[in-house]
Amino acid sequence: MKRGLNRIIRVMDRAYGRDISPYDETFLAKSIDRRLAAAGVKTFSAYGAYLSENRAEAEVLSDSLNISYSEFFRNPLTFALIEQLILPDLVGEKSRNNPDAVRILSAGCAGGQEAYSVAIMVDEATAVREDPVLCRIFAVDLSKTELARAQAGSYSTEDVGNVCLRRLNACFSRQGDSFIVAPRIRKRVIFSLYDLLDDSTTSPPSSIYGDFDLVLCCNVLLYYRSETQRLILDKIRRGLSPGGYLVVGWTEYQIVKSAGGFRSVAPPAAVFQQVRKRR
Repeated sequence: MKRGLNRIIRVMDRAYGRDISPYDETFLAKSIDRRLAAAGVKTFSAYGAYLSENRAEAEVLSDSLNISYSEFFRNPLTFALIEQLILPDLVGEKSRNNPDAVRILSAGCAGGQEAYSVAIMVDEATAVREDPVLCRIFAVDLSKTELARAQAGSYSTEDVGNVCLRRLNACFSRQGDSFIVAPRIRKRVIFSLYDLLDDSTTSPPSSIYGDFDLVLCCNVLLYYRSETQRLILDKIRRGLSPGGYLVVGWTEYQIVKSAGGFRSVAPPAAVFQQVRKRR
């Protein structure tokens, strides 16, 4: 299998310019196994040959590796920490020191639920303050389809199942069977196409520069090899403001903890703060 997998990686790179080598080997193998069944091919080696002659299959395989999934207020403990600890800290700091805005990045935002969840909490946190605090939320993903869905801000009843009734009434409007994110919430988020593995940039061009106070990169790292995980974390570390926060998925807690450069804020929640360098 190893040999066949390497052949598939070479075909995707040389024939189609798609580098799939950064993905975790187990995840890659399972994804290819599903394509074997769909294509009616029995072995990895045979699939490599099939792939070399079939651009459409290469597109399907490439798309299948981009896992796009998100929920509103996913992981209640994590979002409770963002709401009760992180946002008050950031908003308070900016209101004291001015004139900078709070800058937040949602990496791998998929359909936008995570970014809008944060935008809702930001809206609530800033609405009660007499001194205005600017907050800019940048949300990025590899999928144009998911980004279009995020920008539309339209979700099904099932999609908004984690949204409490108070927030549903205050931050959404009902249109038939769909719930539409309110304009004041939508305008807080800038969605754009961006690849975290792009080594020619240190932050999404839409943000102009990094200096993020909070980065959410949930359930992204686990799909990549350990060396790629380190590259992503290094990029995030460079893009964070001093003492900035990083939120990842629960299954990625140990990945960040082992990487160094971050301290766990409230274990077992996968919320970290960048370690400030001593002068």
